[in-house]
Amino acid sequence: MNTVRYVAICLVLMLQCLVLSAQVFSVHEIPDSIWTRMQGRSYPLGCELQRSDLRYLELSYVDFEGQDHVGQMVCNKQIADDLLCIFRRLYEAGYPIASMRLIDDFEADDSRSMAANNTSCFCYRRVAGSTALSKHSRGMAVDVNPLYNPCVYVRSGRVLPPEGKAYAHDRDRRKDIPGKIDTADLCYRLFLSRGFRWGGAWRTLKDYQHFER
Repeated sequence: MNTVRYVAICLVLMLQCLVLSAQVFSVHEIPDSIWTRMQGRSYPLGCELQRSDLRYLELSYVDFEGQDHVGQMVCNKQIADDLLCIFRRLYEAGYPIASMRLIDDFEADDSRSMAANNTSCFCYRRVAGSTALSKHSRGMAVDVNPLYNPCVYVRSGRVLPPEGKAYAHDRDRRKDIPGKIDTADLCYRLFLSRGFRWGGAWRTLKDYQHFER
């Protein structure tokens, strides 16, 4: 092997190592700083879940402009390792995610988080228009790119978030929408391979953003 080729191979390997070392996929017990942020927001008074039931994730992701970021997510400890694996695979595939911030940055307001196309998990709240607790209340559900994958009430036509109407209906879902989740989508396949259910398969409510277990 000549010197030039050897040096070139070494440079490529060094660059690959740098890229790999820049990736972040970690799971922790909830740090004090994060726990403080959650109080009165995603973790309100009366929340039945214990701090020890939750985990804090840091996850690398690629946005719609191809830029790398490290996102934050709180989830139930039961699915922490699954989410680590899913989002690592999405990152490696260059799957675009617009935003991944704790919903506490939006004062635990799901509408604001969805309108910002923010991917999130834990938030102790009721199902919209219901007294039942959402799976998000247990940290067992994830909403991915919710602006491009809105929640659609089939009978009334109501769309959440309202800003997602352009991506809501069947004729719109057939278009080549960036980050669109359907049964051919990588995100869909990865979540279902880990035992999650997809809200887009429901009958009276099409929650395209939503995966739960």
